[in-house]
Formats: sequence, structure tokens, C-alpha cells
Amino acid sequence: MSVTDPLLFAAVDLGASSGRVMAGHVSGDGAGTVRLRQAHRFPNRPVRIGGTLHWDILSLYAGVLDGLRAVGAAAGVPPVSVGIDGWAVDYGLLDASGALLGNPVHYRDTRTEGEAAKVAAVLAPPVLYRATGLQYLPFNTLYQLTAAQGSPALGAASRLLLIPDLIAYWLTGEAGTELTNASTTQLVDPRTRDWSRSVAGALGIDLALFAPMREPGDPAGRLLPGVLAETGLRDPVRVTTVGSHDTASAVAAVPAAGDRFAYVATGTWSLAGLELDAPVLTEESRRANFTNELGVDGTVRYLRNIMGLWLLQECLRTWEAAGTPQRLDGLLREAADVPGLRSFVDADDPAFLAPGDMPRRIVDACRRSGRPAPEGPAEITRCVLDSLALAHRRAIEDAQRLSGRAVDIVHLVGGGAHNDLLCRLTADACGLPVVAGPAEAAALGNVLVQARAAGAVRGDLSDLRALLRGTGEFRRYEPVAGGADWDRAAALIAATGTRR
Repeated sequence: MSVTDPLLFAAVDLGASSGRVMAGHVSGDGAGTVRLRQAHRFPNRPVRIGGTLHWDILSLYAGVLDGLRAVGAAAGVPPVSVGIDGWAVDYGLLDASGALLGNPVHYRDTRTEGEAAKVAAVLAPPVLYRATGLQYLPFNTLYQLTAAQGSPALGAASRLLLIPDLIAYWLTGEAGTELTNASTTQLVDPRTRDWSRSVAGALGIDLALFAPMREPGDPAGRLLPGVLAETGLRDPVRVTTVGSHDTASAVAAVPAAGDRFAYVATGTWSLAGLELDAPVLTEESRRANFTNELGVDGTVRYLRNIMGLWLLQECLRTWEAAGTPQRLDGLLREAADVPGLRSFVDADDPAFLAPGDMPRRIVDACRRSGRPAPEGPAEITRCVLDSLALAHRRAIEDAQRLSGRAVDIVHLVGGGAHNDLLCRLTADACGLPVVAGPAEAAALGNVLVQARAAGAVRGDLSDLRALLRGTGEFRRYEPVAGGADWDRAAALIAATGTRR
């Protein structure tokens, strides 16, 4: 791998609760370094209108423009390029003139309730899984589109753009559909890495709504003159396609050496699994609710979606609304002193999907299972983190068994890498070392794919990961005694946990 003189890249990273624009500097000293600095962070607050939960997409776009302005102002030069990643499955609809037909609907909205049964009456779940390899999630794009059939907005639409592609379109005026995010729609065949026309045809979904496919590293246009004026940047600034599903970018930034690793990409969701060369489309894999999403450089992200730190985020929101706000750092210290594995739940329980009173739902789930109900914020927090560690263990064990790929280390990346207790519990639950970091994995993966496209770095994923290992700071957690307790808890979850 060779690295040129320092270059500046802007990474737009859109999360379910906030968005960030990060400045990434790739320099050529020694073996090469990558440095990341947050230029701007902005909130992502969903809005309920007329009973429907929407994303405030115009506010998010304004945050992106503010962030690009901050990147250029701080550096004194424009970035070489901009890359955009974000959450999956949701989309915006455009009319023939390119105008947005309403704010995108949030994946946690209730409009997809009952859609899975309707789809199953046309395509049996085993048939759908063999065609697309995607795990069942009630909000997959496929179910959103069948729920929207007959609606005025879908009827008037000429183009459908997934959220990162929509932002890229507004920046450049050029429309595309990025592959790693397209693979989360349940409309892509992971073997051909192209649309599953048989699935779309059977369900009456018009694939002509989607823009031409792009892959990470492909050019996505240049900032429009109006965007340059808004941001104070100078032409030319390219937009480069990255792994626009934030998990695809995060997994690209896993600092692994070799292929015997598992990953847990943590945030609102936990995405736990393995990186493979080919999808696993067996019936056993479907019943285990594993997904085959496409990754950077022809890889497959074989993983299970787990409810993630959403459980704790919703608890914190509930306590704040009740007038008893909790400081996260203090709460985690108190939770570390609570005896472990006294109370735990199945983190995949659909009862936890919707917004609302999460502490009450967690207490109710413990009572239903016959386990002690946690009392107070510290015990509820410990229950959440024990439950997530158990879910991480279950996903990693199942992924190894179903794929035939053994691992000897777990890389935990994303926001949860800052959570010392979660990292330690995951190591104990899995009985494997856990390496925590980078916390900003999605933005780093975003920057590295841009840098490679610009010629600043060269090589495959292993080369990009070697660069990260040489410049990043990571913490390693070794499992400690208590494996028998985790075995018993895991057996109870397996016996009584959610079955979809």
C-alpha cells in the first residue's frame, strides 16, 4: 500500500439519533495515517404527523450543509471528496421533476404491521430467503413498499432513493442506488449482487423506480454550484460512493488481522456476525434469522440485527421525561456494581421495537419469564447490558455454526466501544477476547473508501485495516471466570426467547 501527501475527505455519517460530518485526513508519513475530527454534529429528531412517524429529512440535509461548511472553514481548503453513509431500509420518493413527495416515513412507524403475512401469502418465507438472503425484520424496504402500494405518493413517484442516496442527489443532481444499502431492501439477490426481479415481479414492485446501481468507490458526481455557494467550498468537490449502509462502512473499518474474527457494530442497533465470501442461504440460516447483506469489496456481512443500545437510549429518554434524568457515566458505574445475570431479557423481543416506556417493558418482560424484576435505573441498566451481551454471544455462536467459519476474537466497533461495561460483559459472555474500537468506525470506513478511490491509499480491505491498526487506539478485554453462569443464562434465553 502506498500513501500520498495529506488529503482531506468529508464523511457524512447519519445515525438514527444524530448526524455527523467528520473531517478525515489521510497522510503519507511512514506507513500512512488516518485522522478523524468531528466538524459538526446535529440532532436527528423524528416527527409524528397525522399518526405517521417521519424523518425530518430537510433538517438533516441542512445539518449536512452546515457540516461541509465547517470542514472547509477549519481546513482552509475544500475536501477532495464527500462520502455519505447512514441507516438502511428507508427511502424518499421523487416526482418526475425531482421534487420530494413528502418526508420519508420512519422504519419504526406502524404502517408495516401485517405486511409480512400478506407477502408470505405470495412468496413463502423459505422462497423469499433463498432469493434474497435477508433476515425477517418487519420494517424491511420490501414491506414498506407493499404497505405503500396504492398510496398517492407511490403512485406519483418517478424515483425512489434510499436515504444516503437522496442526500447525494441533492448535493450533486445525479441519482444512484448504492449496492450495500440496496442489499438491505430484501429486493437484491446476494449471489448475483443485482436486483431479484422474480421477487419484485411477484409482489408488484417496480424496480424502474430505483436509480442505476453504484458500488463503493464509484464516482457519484460533483457538488452543485448552489451547494458550493451554501457551503463556501470551491469547485471541484467530488462525491464518492462509499458503503452507504453505515454498517458496511463500519465493518470495512474493523481493524482485524486475518479472517478468523467476528464483529459487533454497536449503536442504536447491534449488528453481530462474520464477514464471508459468499452468502449462507440455508433453511437453518433463515430460521436462525440471519441476514446476508453485501459489503465492501465483494464481501458478505453475515449477521443478525439485535435491538442494541436503543434499549438503554429509550430508558434514558423515559427517565428524563419523568423528571428523573440519569447521567450515563454515573449510571454505568452503578450498574457495574449490580450483581450480574440476575435479570435479563431476550433483546430481540419485538415488544422492544417501538418508542415508549422502555423501563416498564423490560420489567414486564422479566416478570413474564419468571426472572426477578429489576428495580431502579442501575438494575435496569445492568439488565439491558447483560441482555445485549447474551444476544451478542448467541449471534456469534450461531454465525460460526451456520457458516462453518470459526473465530478466535471479537471486534466491537461503533458507539458501544466507549461502553467499558458492555465490552467486558461481551467478552465474558462470548468467552473470547474483545477488541474495542474504533468508536467512529462508520466514518473511518467511509473516509478510507474515499481515499482509496482518490488514489491516496491502495490495496484491499486487509490493507485498509492494517492502516487502521497502525494508527488507532484500541482496548482489549479478556474473558474472566463465570462462564457457567453465562451458559445457564444463554440456555434460558434459547429455551424461552423470541421465535419469529
